[in-house]
Amino acid sequence: MLLNLLQIDTTLMEQAVPQQQEMTFSLLDMAAKGGWLMLVLLLLSIIAIYIFGNKWWMIYKAGKIDKNFMKEIHSLIHDGKIKAAIDLCQRYDSPIARLIEKGIERIGRPLQDIQTAVENMGNVEVARLEKGLPMLATIAGGAPMIGFLGTVMGMVQAFFNMSQAGNNIDITLLSGGIYTAMVTTVGGLVVGIIAYFGYNYLTSQISDLVFRMENTTIDFMDLLHEPAEDVK
Repeated sequence: MLLNLLQIDTTLMEQAVPQQQEMTFSLLDMAAKGGWLMLVLLLLSIIAIYIFGNKWWMIYKAGKIDKNFMKEIHSLIHDGKIKAAIDLCQRYDSPIARLIEKGIERIGRPLQDIQTAVENMGNVEVARLEKGLPMLATIAGGAPMIGFLGTVMGMVQAFFNMSQAGNNIDITLLSGGIYTAMVTTVGGLVVGIIAYFGYNYLTSQISDLVFRMENTTIDFMDLLHEPAEDVK
């Protein structure tokens, strides 16, 4: 009898204690909590990834050129095969090859004119490589600011809800608002960090390529400065 009473009391206590609802945490739920600003951050992330992928592929192709390229150009020019040298340059989709092609097309003119033409072509190629990078830098700096904007808006909404609750203030009003507010900060920082590292990586790769372009230009001008009887 006593054992039965204890079992009944235990059952009543279990029923009296509310069962805590299990909460799940997922990235999709977190993104949904962020509101319309998360759509803006999603769009910025897509733009950043597109710019990074496009520029990376362009730089990768620009750096693919035969290591014996200048030796072949040197031999062709010394043999007087100017057309063959131009054809060799046109085989490569590379800024380096286009610089040399521009210089070869100017052979016969004063060396200063050739150097100016090559330098101008180099400026055009560098501008083409750097196109889109300002947008990536803007996303790197702007995405966290958009995230902070969402945080401030969420906090304002949370305190507004608390003011409307009057004496029925519940901690969930504040905690839910803070959770929603912080979601945009996380999203903004993630997008900003990705864009920031992508921008720095691309600029370093472009700097290396520009260094190679300058070295190649120097080699080409040295070739043209060789004795006239060697350059036909």
